[in-house]
Amino acid sequence: MVPVTEQAGTSDGARPMRADARRNYEKIVAAAREVFAERGAEGSLDEIARRAGVGPGTLYRHFPTREDLIDELMRDWTSRVVADSDNAVAAGRPARETLVRWFDDLVRHLTLHRGAAAKLSAAMDDRSSPIFRKCQQLADANERVVRHLAETGELRRGVEPRHLMRLVAGVAVVADAAAVTDEEIAAMLGIVIDGVVLDPAPS
Repeated sequence: MVPVTEQAGTSDGARPMRADARRNYEKIVAAAREVFAERGAEGSLDEIARRAGVGPGTLYRHFPTREDLIDELMRDWTSRVVADSDNAVAAGRPARETLVRWFDDLVRHLTLHRGAAAKLSAAMDDRSSPIFRKCQQLADANERVVRHLAETGELRRGVEPRHLMRLVAGVAVVADAAAVTDEEIAAMLGIVIDGVVLDPAPS
């Protein structure tokens, strides 16, 4: 059976997809992201095929198992995580502004689909988890942003990126499981930020 990564025509020299197959592939991934966001990773594969406008056979040719489909979503997820951390560092904004945006991005990444936040949070410290390495990429991205801000002298001494990761993950779990507003999420993240940012002394 041809691995999903080869079907996708990646840069490892595999034969690229035909244009129509690539379109179907991308529609399936987009539909899966919607369904999993609404119903969790156990969302119906038939519903995904229906929303993508393809038959079940087409879906299974691209993704023989549910795990193959989830892995593809996670591969795309890690790319977006890294891109967001790159943007946070490159923007050169003050620490408070950077963390407001970055923590919002983290919560969004952790709530990839319904029920994801708790699973991702648990997998961060579980080396036996099949998604541990992808979670580690999230932790590494967070560490890059936090270390960058620490070097500017805008954070309190001794701030540990992994501690911040766990705190933000806790907010994400609440956001995923409870009926809280965006304003409430921002307020909780603001408490975390207040605890680590050194505001300039008043003149």
